[in-house]
Amino acid sequence: MFNKKTCIMVLLSFSFLPLLFIDYALAGPLEDGVAAYESGSYPTALKLLRPLAVKGDAKAQYYLGEMYLIGKGVPPDNSEAIKWYRRAAEKGFLKAQNKLGLYYYNGLFVLQNYSEAAKYYQQAAKQGDADAQYFLGRMYENGKGFSQDYTEAVKWYRKAAEQGNANAQLNLGANYQQGEGVPQDYTEAVKWYRKAAEQGNDNAQLFLGIMYFLGNGVSKDYNEAAKYYSKSAEQGNHYAQLRLGDIYHNGAEGVPQDYNEAINWYRKAADQGDADAQYRLGIIYHNGKEGVPQDYSEAIRWYRKASEQGVAGAQYNLGVIYSKGSGVPQDNNEAVIWFRKSAEQGYASAQLFFGLMYSLGLGVPQNYVLSHMWLNLAASKWPANEKNTASESRDDIAEKMTPEQISEAQRLAREWKPK
Repeated sequence: MFNKKTCIMVLLSFSFLPLLFIDYALAGPLEDGVAAYESGSYPTALKLLRPLAVKGDAKAQYYLGEMYLIGKGVPPDNSEAIKWYRRAAEKGFLKAQNKLGLYYYNGLFVLQNYSEAAKYYQQAAKQGDADAQYFLGRMYENGKGFSQDYTEAVKWYRKAAEQGNANAQLNLGANYQQGEGVPQDYTEAVKWYRKAAEQGNDNAQLFLGIMYFLGNGVSKDYNEAAKYYSKSAEQGNHYAQLRLGDIYHNGAEGVPQDYNEAINWYRKAADQGDADAQYRLGIIYHNGKEGVPQDYSEAIRWYRKASEQGVAGAQYNLGVIYSKGSGVPQDNNEAVIWFRKSAEQGYASAQLFFGLMYSLGLGVPQNYVLSHMWLNLAASKWPANEKNTASESRDDIAEKMTPEQISEAQRLAREWKPK
């Protein structure tokens, strides 16, 4: 029996079907296009995504940008990639905003432009993206894209840190430790360092170790310091490796002195080019320590590496080795090279030896004026609780000089500046 009401309901239900199919057609190609991209079927991805990108779909625009950037399914074209990223970013697509922020900040695929980087990071940060908030904080802290503003940096670091961003937690801890953008607060610094350290951030582990070593914001605890240094050092952080080496080299309450363990960590840091670790290795091998025999060849090797990086103490010690002929043929010319480099940096012991070399004419022509000048400089830095060998040597040299020569030497010392 014909039922008019039933007929109308059936017709109405069919009238919605085209709309449902249209909805599916819009959603299906996007999902299929992304799936094709992720599976490496780039021609299919391009076929599905390009029409959607042209129509204004932000996600399709982003993936089209990816394809142009890496040349998948299309010839690589940085300008075209940036064009599609920008269109996606303007529609609020977070990944596109972050990528543009990164590219403009580092000058990748575009000319470096901190203002543009700041614009895109701001867009993403205001949507609550923790990575963008962190980078925005960095830009405020470093004065890139904005006037330097520690308070604003702290604001964005805090937003990111509260979402668990380890780098933001690290930097927020550093702001509290240094009192930049917030009142100095070691307890608060420790709190944020700990949060980042628990996520495995090696720099946070290092800084937390330093806080325990110094007793800032926590009770001084060398065992805890060594524990966090170890966590960081095992991740390859050369600053932590150096500090762990120092703890074992010097010994501390609860951490027995162990020169071999110190060498182990110093060497790891030194192999990464850490100049201070290279210098410390040189000292250990130069002097010989318990369980570590004296080895001038190793001492020279590590002193030279540190010296070439400008470590004044290493340069001085290398000069001493060559002047004495310890493990090498005596070579005053080589000694003078290293004494000069160290002395020119203001290292008092090197200035003393360099002055003596001039007074005796060893490795340099004898010159009382320059000898007096360097000895005078050394004397001015000599520790008050030690016999001032430099001043005594200077005064001995002065007895061999004319008043004019002394006046000239004093003028040179007054005008001298470290290099």
